Amino acid sequence: MAEQESVNALLSNAYESLTSVDIGAASELFDKALAEDFEHPEVLWSLKCANFWSERLGRLDSMQNPYERGEYVLAQWKAFSSFISKLGAGFDRARYAFKGFAFSLALSFYRELSADEGESREADLALRIGMCLKGSGDYSGALRSLESAARERRDDADALAQLADAYALGGDERTSKALFREAFFLGAGRIDIDFLECETIRRLASKVASLGYSGAELLEWMPVYGTLLGLFSVKRELKAVEAGKLRQSIYQLENEVKEGRDERALLVPRLINRYFWLVDHCVQVKEDRSKIAETLLKIRLLDPAIHKQYTA
Repeated sequence: MAEQESVNALLSNAYESLTSVDIGAASELFDKALAEDFEHPEVLWSLKCANFWSERLGRLDSMQNPYERGEYVLAQWKAFSSFISKLGAGFDRARYAFKGFAFSLALSFYRELSADEGESREADLALRIGMCLKGSGDYSGALRSLESAARERRDDADALAQLADAYALGGDERTSKALFREAFFLGAGRIDIDFLECETIRRLASKVASLGYSGAELLEWMPVYGTLLGLFSVKRELKAVEAGKLRQSIYQLENEVKEGRDERALLVPRLINRYFWLVDHCVQVKEDRSKIAETLLKIRLLDPAIHKQYTA
C-alpha cells in the first residue's frame, strides 16, 4: 500500500511538472516511479510519452524563429495523438497532462514573437494562440483569441471550426453546432480535426470512419452525417446573396460531378451537403414544394441510401 501511495505521489508530481512545461523534471519523476514499481501500467505508459517528447524537443535547438518552434510543437502534438492511439488503453490524467504540456509550450513560443512580427501575422497568430489556449484548458481566453481570428478570416473554415470547438468546450452547445455547420460548409477539407476536442465532433468523425471513409473523404462526409444524425441542427436563414451563391455553387458542382472528375468521391458528399442547405433554405422562405421535391430527387439519384435516411 505504501509503495502504491509513493508511485501515485510521484505520478502526480510528474504531471504537475508537465503543467509547468518541465519535461526534464517529469521524466525524472517517472523514472523514480518506475524504480518503485516496474510493472505499473500508468508509469510505463507515461514514460513512453515522456520519451516521445524528449526525443523530439531536441530538434528545437536548430530553430531560431519562435513561430517556427510553435508550429513544430503543434505538428508533434498531431504525431503524439497518433502515437498514443497505438499504445492501447490510455490514462486520462496522463493524457491531459501531456496535452497541457504541448499546448502550453507552443503558446510560450508564439508569445515570444516580437511586436512587429506578431502584427504581420496578426490573424494567423490569433488562431494559433486560441488553439493553444483551448488545448491548455483556458476556454474563455481561447474564445477571445479565436473570435478575433474568425473576424479577420471570415472564409477560413478551420478558424471557424476552432471557434466552434471552443464554444462547445465552454458549454455553449447551440452556438457550437451553428458554427460547426457553417465551418464544414465553407470548406470541410480545410478543417484540421486533429485539433478539435468537442465530443460531438469526435463521435461524428468516428461514426463516419466506421463507414469506411478516411482522410479527405471523411471530412467531406462529416457534414452529411452531421445533418442526418441531427448534430448540425442549428440553422440560420440565408441572405438573398448567400442563397444566390449557394445555387451557383450547386450548379458548378453538378457539372463537375457529370464530368466524372477524379475527385468525384469528394464532390458527391460536398454536393449533397449543399442540397441539404438548399432544402433548408426553401423550407425557411416557404418556397414552392416542387422546388424541394426537385432537390430531393437529385439527392436520391446521387445516393439512394442517403436520400432514404434524410427523408425518413
